[in-house]
Amino acid sequence: MEINLIKCHGSGNDFLLLDEERKGIALTDQDRRNLTLVLCDREKNIGADGILFISASEKAHAKMRVFNADGSEASMCGNGLRCAGRYICERDQQSSIKVETMKATLSVNLATSLFEGIPTYAVEISPILFQLDALPLNLPQEELILEKVPAWHTVLVFSAVAVPNPHLITTVDADTLNSDLQQTLAEGFNKENQWFDDGVNVSFVVNLGQDEIYVRTYERGVGFTNACGTAMSSSSLIEVIRGTSKSETPITVYNDGGLVQCVIYKENDQFHHIDLIGNATVTHYYDIDYPQFSSKDYTITNVFETTEQQQYEKMAAQAKEHVMSKKPNLLV
Repeated sequence: MEINLIKCHGSGNDFLLLDEERKGIALTDQDRRNLTLVLCDREKNIGADGILFISASEKAHAKMRVFNADGSEASMCGNGLRCAGRYICERDQQSSIKVETMKATLSVNLATSLFEGIPTYAVEISPILFQLDALPLNLPQEELILEKVPAWHTVLVFSAVAVPNPHLITTVDADTLNSDLQQTLAEGFNKENQWFDDGVNVSFVVNLGQDEIYVRTYERGVGFTNACGTAMSSSSLIEVIRGTSKSETPITVYNDGGLVQCVIYKENDQFHHIDLIGNATVTHYYDIDYPQFSSKDYTITNVFETTEQQQYEKMAAQAKEHVMSKKPNLLV
């Protein structure tokens, strides 16, 4: 069977996108896992952090499912939603749509570009859940917000939030970010352990100044990525809770892949949702002959490379320069 794939990324967090509805493909979840494990292998195949599967929805313009490179399914992906949102908007000639995800139906809107010539979309990140059973996190309390957990570290304070992906966030200095502490903690939390039954995304945040942060994330099911959309959103939320930023004010979030902006919204003194605003860049189009989805054998029959990445790299370079001007000793 011939399938058409789009290679795309949000903040360098890259995906393959497959429109099941347009091709009339009937995939099982095992097919989706097999395709993801094969095609996302960077050493032997095209390579990506995951696959965005687009299908019909009974309650939104379309449905997005996200499978990580290891074959696991993510509840949501903010960077992926921007890419999926752009594709659906352009396919259906819309500038504002709703997309069904695993646990919520979310808004996607065409936004003012953050940098000249870069397609930019704002996506809704919700729900925001602080209850530890939403992650889940096994601690003898209901929430973890700006608290020490001595078993993890004697100095750092941690916050846990599900949006709905589970996130563990701590603000650190540059030396701590440069150390191996984040990898040690994240790897421990994402194998069999007493705290996180389903693993967790672990973010270290460095404050760069008023309404500016740098975020590095170890993503569950992937490892270190250029950026994680829900992690950047959650990290911005914690900045508001810490009092270093305000709600309804754009927070610029720098990452290894570039930058995004996040806006935190409250309703009746409760955090309601987050707008994640950033690029949705298309780099390649692939036509593939894939006779059996259960197989590892396929043939790329055609590939077209766009010029969008060139402009994105200009923005990413400026973002890196800005981070280094604020924190010269930060390894980015």
